[in-house]
Amino acid sequence: MRNKTDRNDARGIAQIMRTGWFRMVHVKGTESHELRFLLTNRKTLQRKALDIENEIRGTLKAFGLKVGKVSRRRFEARVLEVAADRAALRFMVTPMLRARAALIEEFNRLHRMVLDAVRDDPLCRRFMSIPGVGALAALAFKTGVDVPQRFAKSKSVGAHFGLTPRRFSSGEIDYTGRISKCGDAMVRSALYEAANALLTRCTRWSALKAWAVRVAKRAGGKRARVAVARKLAVIMHRVWLDGTTFDGGEHEKAAA
Repeated sequence: MRNKTDRNDARGIAQIMRTGWFRMVHVKGTESHELRFLLTNRKTLQRKALDIENEIRGTLKAFGLKVGKVSRRRFEARVLEVAADRAALRFMVTPMLRARAALIEEFNRLHRMVLDAVRDDPLCRRFMSIPGVGALAALAFKTGVDVPQRFAKSKSVGAHFGLTPRRFSSGEIDYTGRISKCGDAMVRSALYEAANALLTRCTRWSALKAWAVRVAKRAGGKRARVAVARKLAVIMHRVWLDGTTFDGGEHEKAAA
């Protein structure tokens, strides 16, 4: 509106309600909010610890010292080894290493809480019967959907989390773009990681993995992961509604 006032805002809201030009918003339950905060806090600590590692690497690299590729457990020992002959550098990086150790300790505590929550949840255990789906993906999907009945079709779940292509059609122009990336980014990322695990780390062969491998050969790894992530979302929703564990036959038919 040209003139924004409380009176004009109220009139505009009344007009929207009269015409029905709005969408209902689902308000998640308390349990889903609590579990979501757990996942968010865990991710925050993980990200901050990684930021400190990168800052230490950058500091040492400025003096010609490279940490190199090293595991998380050996990172601190490697940094102290590299800076052994530089007392000033050791003095600077030691507080950073202590902060990193504290973050990792708290991260591990939250990660154990995630595993405990999944272990005590029958629904998450059913999700984990699907190849590639782990504890994080199961819990993220549960908190993202909250109430499965709000989706009339399982195929709508993939679009809800931004795993379907954009469509632009105007006049003579009609093309399909990249995925929309709308909705919950955490769930979308978790599904993508689950798809990657199915393609690269899952050793159990199934019709779902065979389909994923065929898509990867035909369209490439990145597109295959997106396609598998979308299918995993559909299958997980179907498993939720059916109250069963993963069945490679029936559930994959529903996702086709």
